[in-house]
Amino acid sequence: MPVSLKLVIGNRNYSSWSMRGWLAARQSGLSFEEVFIPLSRPDTKAALKQHSPSGLVPVLVMDDTVIWDSLAIIEALNDLAPNAGIWPVDTTRRAVARAVCAEMHAGFYRLRRDMPMDLRAGHPGTRHTEGALADAALICARWQECRAKYGDAGPYLFGAWSAADMMYAPVVGRFRTYGVPVPDDIATYMDAVWAHPDVAAWVAGAVDEPYVIDI
Repeated sequence: MPVSLKLVIGNRNYSSWSMRGWLAARQSGLSFEEVFIPLSRPDTKAALKQHSPSGLVPVLVMDDTVIWDSLAIIEALNDLAPNAGIWPVDTTRRAVARAVCAEMHAGFYRLRRDMPMDLRAGHPGTRHTEGALADAALICARWQECRAKYGDAGPYLFGAWSAADMMYAPVVGRFRTYGVPVPDDIATYMDAVWAHPDVAAWVAGAVDEPYVIDI
């Protein structure tokens, strides 16, 4: 029997983790109900409590099962749609892609702290703290490694669009918002991510949102 899917997300403009889960859901090709909860409002906590055991987004509800972590959501969707291209087909590329995603999931705190996602904004040259730029340099180096070793079959980190690009798409947004200087090959990769139709759709939704959060 088909599984009933519901994806709970926060603001498209600000919620980087929601973006990751949503991109994976789109890539899966599966039908899902989208539940939007505006963040940083008086009723946000109560609204999240109805769906999320962690009080955070995104949350994937599969029938009566709740998945409340972005990487776990990606894996669950891959299990449901193993031929959707969420992960690279090649075993080695898939293993490295998982490591790259885990690194983003657990690391680069200084970049995430000092350059919060704000897709509608343009603040070049601001929030360039030492820590954020150090994280940015590490990320660029990782992207260059992936592109050099595995990017022969397309414009993305492992050639074809995959979970690795979905996990780093919000970082591309941060680099664009704050004008982080990057090498030419990384700028080309960022342009490819930003042109992906699912990313473009998410960004268009962010632009249309009426909500403003002071970050």
